[in-house]
Amino acid sequence: MPGNLTLEGLRAAVDRDEIDTVLVAAVDMQGRLMGKRFHARHFADHGWHETHCCNYLLAVDMEMTPVPGYASANWQRGYGDYAVRPDLATLRRIPWAPGAALVLADLVDHHSGEEVAISPRAILKRQVARARAMGFEPMMATELEFYIFDNSYESLRGGIAGLVPVSGYNEDYHLFQTAKEEGLMRAVRNGLWGAGIPVENTKGEADAGQHEINIRYSDALDTADGHAIVKHAVKEIAWSQGRSVTFMAKYDHRRAGSSAHVHQSLWAGGQPAFLAPGEGHGMSPTMQHFLAGQLAHAREIAAFLAPYVNSYKRFTVGMFAPTKAVWSSDNRTAGFRVVGEGTRGIRVECRIPGADINPYLCLAALLAAGLAGIEARLPLEPEAKGDNYHADGVREIPRSLREAADLLAGSAMLRSAFGSDVVDHYVHAARWEVAEMDRVVTDFELARGFERA
Repeated sequence: MPGNLTLEGLRAAVDRDEIDTVLVAAVDMQGRLMGKRFHARHFADHGWHETHCCNYLLAVDMEMTPVPGYASANWQRGYGDYAVRPDLATLRRIPWAPGAALVLADLVDHHSGEEVAISPRAILKRQVARARAMGFEPMMATELEFYIFDNSYESLRGGIAGLVPVSGYNEDYHLFQTAKEEGLMRAVRNGLWGAGIPVENTKGEADAGQHEINIRYSDALDTADGHAIVKHAVKEIAWSQGRSVTFMAKYDHRRAGSSAHVHQSLWAGGQPAFLAPGEGHGMSPTMQHFLAGQLAHAREIAAFLAPYVNSYKRFTVGMFAPTKAVWSSDNRTAGFRVVGEGTRGIRVECRIPGADINPYLCLAALLAAGLAGIEARLPLEPEAKGDNYHADGVREIPRSLREAADLLAGSAMLRSAFGSDVVDHYVHAARWEVAEMDRVVTDFELARGFERA
């Protein structure tokens, strides 16, 4: 659902002294909200047109370190500016921040006036436009999982060893255990609802302190916008209560990973283009081609579904994260699951993405692969049944970010869909992550080898 506040509504709220601050936020490569806090009166009068930011925001790593080797922004080019253009359709109140509103923004080349090709929101918008040109409206939803800890972020700055999950045992669907955490999760649900994000529910997930939040499905861009705001809101609300959360794909090898399963369908003329009651599993030819495209290109888009070295530690046998890029009907051991069979809600659930995704890049990559399958009329391979963890001779999810980066670099499909400049940019980002992890000595290495080596 788009934002719940118009520019005129904002001006009226400013006049009533209800809103005094507007957060203008663009999304960076890591999916974080980056921007400025405007005095609401200035934004309402002038700031809504545009502001500016340093173009290094799309050329830094998680630590905000300027990464050498990017063509788009570097020391030789002087790290110039991008224009930041608010998308007023996303303007909304954010109840968890008293007196504040939030608007998402597009990054624009201030010389050409065009959206910056490597910016995540622009990448997804181009794939949505591609789908619409084919007569389809892509509809999506994400299931976002995360862990809650009793520790504050500030208390963990000296080290992570003292993490205390908010609960003591697996709380999957557990209403008594989640009642103990309702002070936080109720604030999350109500805060997001008040921000115009239609929360369906929250639930305990498959380990101690793990939760899931589900937002009603929407068009692809709105889903990605909502996903980015949800992550920001959950962190901010938890912080305000003296707690911390993590969206890492795997924060502890002994614990279940955190996913961001993506549900996908195409609609045409207000009707589900994936539904054909007389076909196998109720899947229309369009759906079969779409799913076939995602399967065919699953390995080369993996870097957008699992963007960090840590992401690949989630793909563990027997812990509900897939290891095989195959499809199955209502089977959680497959990377792609067909759900809603025979109903208007029939869709593809991709179970590969983790909670650490940039939602715009993930949804864009999945959409590009599915549309490529439709364009090529790819036939759908047979269903993979049973325990896919132990299936032999089938397509595997890449074992590491290093492998995924190489596959991304060689993807003719994504170079055609995104452009080679975009692909090269994100290949560089992935290889930087690998290089950073390669050079760092970890606590595991110290504990294992300090005395014994």
